[in-house]
Amino acid sequence: MAGVFQTAPVSRPPSARLTPMPRARRGWRLFLFYSSAVALTGVVSWLFADLLWRTGWSASRTALLVLFVILFFQAALGCMHGLYGFALRRLGTRQRITWLTDYRDKDIAGTSTAVVFCIFNENVTRVYEGLRATYESLARTGRLERFDFFILSDSTNPDRWVEEVRRWYDLVRELDALGRIYYRRRLFNEAGKSGNVRDFLNAWGRRYRYFMVCDADSVMRGETLVDLVKLMEARPAAGLIQTVPALVNAETLFGRIQQFSNRLYAPVFIAGLNYWARDLGNYWGHNALIRTEPFMQYCDLPQLPGRKPFGGQILSHDFVEAALLLRENWEVWFAYDLEGSYEEAPQSLIENAQRERRWCQGNLQHSLVLFALGLRGVSRLHLMLGIYGYLAGPLWLAFLITFDWIRWFHEHTGLSDITVHAFTPYLNLSGTAHALLIFVICMGVLLLPKALSLADLALDPPRCAAFGGLARATAGVVGETIFSALHAPLLMLWHTRFIIRNLLGFSVTWKPPKRAVEGTPRTFAVSRHWGHTLIGLVWGAQMWELDRVLFWWFTPVLAGLALSVPLSVFTSQRRPGARARRLGLFRTPEETAPPPELTALRARMRVHEMTDDTAPPGSCAGLAEAVLDPYVNAIHVSLLRENRSNPVYAGQLAELGAGGQEVRALGEQLLAKGPQALTPAQRLRVMADAQMMDWLHQQAWLRPDESLATWWKAAIREFGRRE
Repeated sequence: MAGVFQTAPVSRPPSARLTPMPRARRGWRLFLFYSSAVALTGVVSWLFADLLWRTGWSASRTALLVLFVILFFQAALGCMHGLYGFALRRLGTRQRITWLTDYRDKDIAGTSTAVVFCIFNENVTRVYEGLRATYESLARTGRLERFDFFILSDSTNPDRWVEEVRRWYDLVRELDALGRIYYRRRLFNEAGKSGNVRDFLNAWGRRYRYFMVCDADSVMRGETLVDLVKLMEARPAAGLIQTVPALVNAETLFGRIQQFSNRLYAPVFIAGLNYWARDLGNYWGHNALIRTEPFMQYCDLPQLPGRKPFGGQILSHDFVEAALLLRENWEVWFAYDLEGSYEEAPQSLIENAQRERRWCQGNLQHSLVLFALGLRGVSRLHLMLGIYGYLAGPLWLAFLITFDWIRWFHEHTGLSDITVHAFTPYLNLSGTAHALLIFVICMGVLLLPKALSLADLALDPPRCAAFGGLARATAGVVGETIFSALHAPLLMLWHTRFIIRNLLGFSVTWKPPKRAVEGTPRTFAVSRHWGHTLIGLVWGAQMWELDRVLFWWFTPVLAGLALSVPLSVFTSQRRPGARARRLGLFRTPEETAPPPELTALRARMRVHEMTDDTAPPGSCAGLAEAVLDPYVNAIHVSLLRENRSNPVYAGQLAELGAGGQEVRALGEQLLAKGPQALTPAQRLRVMADAQMMDWLHQQAWLRPDESLATWWKAAIREFGRRE
């Protein structure tokens, strides 16, 4: 594995690059930050070991102590991010790219930037309206001529493909953006999003000095895009600048809680992260500006050795791409103080878990990348923290099970409860007080970042007003903390299940996230949470029988599991979210003073909700439109013919056998028996052939009714009524 990433020799920074921070200073920051977390972990672990010693040592207590140390260290890291971030925000810090770089007056004339939206069977309306909002915001800056927009489709749904093409042309016409907004769909979606970006760069990359990667739900403020380009121009050593996207447009209670916590806690946390990362930051896969040339030269990802789920395509490609840039001495920054970067989040617990499933497998793959030759130590640290985040779930479960085992063993062996004195000379507490002290410290470490975020808000009156005032923000923190306590045991079991399935060889199938707000049906929630409920009830009954005092201490964990179905259904609905908004709970700055980009996006989405006709799933309405409608057919065929000038696309067409007898046979079958006689893959093959689509359009209108399938006759009548 060590030689997998030896795609290019490690290069020295060219003379044009800025002088990086001295290694001694960077090392001191890393040492100070992580030694603080280690010291805190050491002190509390010593107290915990002392508590275990007082009731007699055993192998199970050794295992419990090891698990405690690992889990507490993760909590200590979060605490240090909050503590350092709060101190830096209050005392001020110059170690951020926007302060270190004099970029405000930088001229971006002569630059070229591609804004890339990668989509895969997405809600087409939402994607294009997000692009429209970004485009119009950029136009207001007067720098639109320096940017081009690309929709890079990997959609495998034939109807989605047709809708993407039709709405793309409508958008170009409405914005008068011909030659400014481009659409391209790949025939084969090899390597997912990273492969989509790679193929785009191979065809178009050398035309652009920079490119901005956006997700399907991304929205960017025009001024922010311009500022990012200015930063790149002023700092030639920067290879990637990652913004910190704000979560917006949440309507369910779950979504609003996630949105609130993101906006309130992220500024303090990211300031702490930037303290030790600085120019050795990370990449989160979207809403980041990238310098094209080094990315093309160094970030073409290989296939990992072995079989899935650990081998094959790298799912969490972003961390690895940042590591490869850093390996070649390019800087990667968090521009965490640049506002105007937005994204949306899952609207329910189950949708969030589905996303976590993909991220879990991707992060576990990084266990192989960790040992690649030439990576920077900080890059390995980023990768380890990503892996650590998903291992915490099964480790916490193991800790709870081990604790239960010790308590059960003690109860059923009939041994007397003899507590000895602590071996620490300064601690003169009873066993109960000793345990309570450790519990209070652990809760303090977990809750301190939230308290510091709230204090940071209170010390910034304008920002505090944007959250609805200190009282509402405090109520929001309390509500979010209660919800997180109930949600945490669900994530614990989900992450444990994900990791076990990966170890057993099961790989995730990537599907587009469900972004519509419809609420989780109760039957669906039962099918996903019945195991959680059963575990919570059985575990609770066992704890009640074993030790009723201990049962009440376990209540948050047991309640989250036992109440998983109503919790999942309730928090996925719009009505509780709307109620919370009316009460001013979980308010964010983007709700108090909505930016123009989001206001325009929401208004247009409401119009689409009222006016758009949605075809039922499986109706093949998109195929009918592409064949029968002269307007849509002409656009579709024109795009196919233009793509044939791309050698890669032409080679893929040849591989498919476009224009051959097999495709003609599929076309005849389509007309005679209807689209249901073809598989989705066969329909896509027909739709990828320009000559065939042109021929189908003519034949569908010229052939007599008796030679057409009943489905086509109905489609022609429906098309005539619409006209």
